[in-house]
Amino acid sequence: MKATGIVRRIDDLGRVVIPKEIRRTMRIREGDPLEIYTDADGEVIFKKYSPIGELGPYTQQYADVLSRTTGLPALLCDRDRVIAAAGVPKKEVLGRAITPELEARMEARAPHTAGEGDALLPFEGCPRALAAMFPIIGGGDVMGAVMVLQDETSAPPTPTQQKLVQIAAGFLGKQMEE
Repeated sequence: MKATGIVRRIDDLGRVVIPKEIRRTMRIREGDPLEIYTDADGEVIFKKYSPIGELGPYTQQYADVLSRTTGLPALLCDRDRVIAAAGVPKKEVLGRAITPELEARMEARAPHTAGEGDALLPFEGCPRALAAMFPIIGGGDVMGAVMVLQDETSAPPTPTQQKLVQIAAGFLGKQMEE
């Protein structure tokens, strides 16, 4: 755990303000859920809650099946980071922060298909651009995204590949509502 040197007092309603610098660094926005942990030493730890992360092994299995079915590398992310990957070395992609451009597309609830303007990268330094991306929407909120990366030829995805990504995002969104 990293000390910040910032001290805050709890107000009479039991609230504490998380400083703007920390919210910006950790990409915490108004309305974001936070999970609260305590330990025997009296530490209280706030962790960003990822509903997609709660699906655990299902996200990895879905990425594996999507990659095999489309023949393209597949990634799943929550609103901040890549949480599952298939068809690419996992060590290189898991936990990587998504790009601001991808975050903006997700927040706008806008799908992306290669060939529609500029190339969209899922995270900084990714060797391949996105072939297709659909946001995961559950309970009316954007939870993350399902993506496939372009292959070595950088050919646009086929309509079938696009539909598979869209179905995956829709399915995961429904899972989040239950």
